[in-house]
Amino acid sequence: METIAERLKSVQNTVEQSTLDAHRPSNSVKLLAVSKTKPVSNIVQAYEAGQYCFGENYVQEGVEKIQNLRALNKIEWHFIGPMQSNKTRLVAEHFDWVQTIDRLKIAQRLNDQTLSLKKLNVCIQVNIDNEDNKAGIQPEQLNELAQAISELPNLRLRGLMTIPMANQTSEKQAASFAKMSALFRNMQKHYPTVDTLSMGMSGDMHNAISNGSTMVRVGTAIFGARNQ
Repeated sequence: METIAERLKSVQNTVEQSTLDAHRPSNSVKLLAVSKTKPVSNIVQAYEAGQYCFGENYVQEGVEKIQNLRALNKIEWHFIGPMQSNKTRLVAEHFDWVQTIDRLKIAQRLNDQTLSLKKLNVCIQVNIDNEDNKAGIQPEQLNELAQAISELPNLRLRGLMTIPMANQTSEKQAASFAKMSALFRNMQKHYPTVDTLSMGMSGDMHNAISNGSTMVRVGTAIFGARNQ
C-alpha cells in the first residue's frame, strides 16, 4: 500500500506535468490537500512530506485540527465548506483563508470577527453552471460583491473559487473553466491583491490547469477514500 508521502508525490507530479502541458511556468499552481474527515496523524504525514496547505469543509472538525497542530508553524488552513453565519467567528479566528464567500453578510461578519493582528484571505465562490443546489453567486453578481469585499479592512480579496457541474463532458467542463478564467482575469485588472483561481479536483485538475487554475483541491488521491 502506498504511503501518504508517496501519493502526495504522485499528485505533485501530476500537477507539475499538467502545468507544463499547458505551457505555464513551473510551480504556478498550488496544491491544496483536502483533509476533511482525515485524522491529525495523516495531516502530519503530509506536512512532513512537504505539504503545508490544507483544506477543511467542517468548521468544528477543522478548528480541532488547527488547535492540535499549532506546533506546525508553516501550516496554512483554508476553509472550503459551506459558510454559515453562526460559524463565522470560529472560522475568522482560526483559519487563514475562506474560499466559499457568496454573500456580503458573511463577508461582513468575517471582517468584524477577524483578529486585529491578521487579515483573512478570501475567495468568492461562483456558481458557474447555475446549479440550483450549489452554493456560489451568479457571474453577473460578482463585480458588486467583489467591490464590497475589497472595502472591508480586515479581509484580503484573493480571487475566485468554483466547483463545476459533476459528470459533464470534458468539453463542457473546459467551457465552464474557461468562463471562470475570464472572470478571474477581469478581476485582476481591478484588484491588485487578486492572484488565486481555485478550481479543479482529483478528476478534473488537468482540465482546470489547462484553463488557468492557480490552485487545485485534492483529497482522496492524497489521503485515500474518505471516512463517511
